[in-house]
Amino acid sequence: MSGAGIFIKKDLNLSNIQLEVLMGILNVYSLVGSFAAGRTSDLIGRRYTIVTAAVIFFFGALLMGLAPNYALLMVGRFVAGVGVGYAMVIAPVYTTEISPASCRGFLTSLPEVFINIGILLGYLSDFAFSNFSLKLGWRIMLGVGAIPSVFIGLAALIMPESPRWLVMQGRLGEARQTLHRVSDSLDEANLRLAEIKKAAGISSDCNDDIVTVAKKSHGEGVWRELLQRPTPAVRHILLATLGVNFFQQASGIDAVVLYSPKIFEKAGITSDNQKLLATVLVGVVKTTFILVGTFTFDRVGRRPLFLYSMGGMVISLASLGTWLTVINHSKTKLTWEIAMAIVSVLTFVATFSIGMGPAAWVYCSEIFPLSLRAQGVSMGIGVNRVMSGVISMTFLSLQEAITIGGAFFLFMGVGIVGWIFFYTLLPETRDKSLEEIQSLFGTFFNWRLTSAEIVKNQDANDNQIEMESSTNDHN
Repeated sequence: MSGAGIFIKKDLNLSNIQLEVLMGILNVYSLVGSFAAGRTSDLIGRRYTIVTAAVIFFFGALLMGLAPNYALLMVGRFVAGVGVGYAMVIAPVYTTEISPASCRGFLTSLPEVFINIGILLGYLSDFAFSNFSLKLGWRIMLGVGAIPSVFIGLAALIMPESPRWLVMQGRLGEARQTLHRVSDSLDEANLRLAEIKKAAGISSDCNDDIVTVAKKSHGEGVWRELLQRPTPAVRHILLATLGVNFFQQASGIDAVVLYSPKIFEKAGITSDNQKLLATVLVGVVKTTFILVGTFTFDRVGRRPLFLYSMGGMVISLASLGTWLTVINHSKTKLTWEIAMAIVSVLTFVATFSIGMGPAAWVYCSEIFPLSLRAQGVSMGIGVNRVMSGVISMTFLSLQEAITIGGAFFLFMGVGIVGWIFFYTLLPETRDKSLEEIQSLFGTFFNWRLTSAEIVKNQDANDNQIEMESSTNDHN
């Protein structure tokens, strides 16, 4: 949509307001999919929810590519947005639940890696199709997105189901087989199964292939545990999830990704082809550094990457705001000023991609208890999509109101608050099993907890699980 927006505006004679709504509305529409994905994945499984996301997005991309006018283009954006919402929830949930702890950070960050590869391919297709006729070029740019969704849907059919979802359904035999396939050793598979059974309230002595597991009807109990009567640990986890997703988007990444051509235009680049080429460079840098972040997750840890990444973003935003302001007040456009603005954009996307981009996926999908994971992640994605929509649908108006340099100074201020939030509230989760992670939450400043306090929190969580299990048996 970044490059297509240039040509859509010309072809359909759109105002700035219509264009920014079109650009950002997909993120708002994705709320429908993100809120439905948690319940859907609990009902039909993680694997078939991935298939559902692929099918929905396939039809959305076709509708966008065939749209004859603005109204039908918006319909296509709605359908595609629902598919995006499904995918953004289920991808990290599925990957987290199937991955061993030794490489969970690496594997769970892969969705963000391939999102960035997709963005880069989108930039390249914008450039490749920019020489087509005005009416045809942007339609191909959007319609070509239907092709990858076909491969995703077909591939998901041969993937194993999440062992944690299988245990929640009482299908222990299938969960055991899956864990044998995806664990580093038989002992690790047995240990993971024992931890999952404990979290689900199933006796560790139970070796049946199929058991009956008490389920909360229609998810009311899950939402009650999340929102109405959360434990201190769940309240802390939810706060961390909502905060991570808020600051990831409110710091302005979508303004740069979607409006790179506009930013480069303000920096002094006037040719459409040159703007698209500069945007391709943004995609290359973003994809390269997302790979760097992916390979350092399980070595460096989540918390340091959050802090280094947001710190780098704040510095980059300060630089970008400064140079755009200087250029805006200069009577002549100097090459070195334009170069510094471009370097600031590239530094911003690089520092975002090395931590904030993939870290949000990994961290939020691994910190929730098993029974709350799908709905908890969907709430985080909901905040993520709302903020993404707000930023992308107001950026053009914002830069007209306070100048484009002022807009990036505003994002810098948000980033500073985000850094303080991460430093204060996010404990490290590296090398912890999903069932161990909950003991890190429940009190602020968790990185200062002693071993005794962690054990105490774990005992409290164990007692709660045993009480829930006893209640289920009694019922």
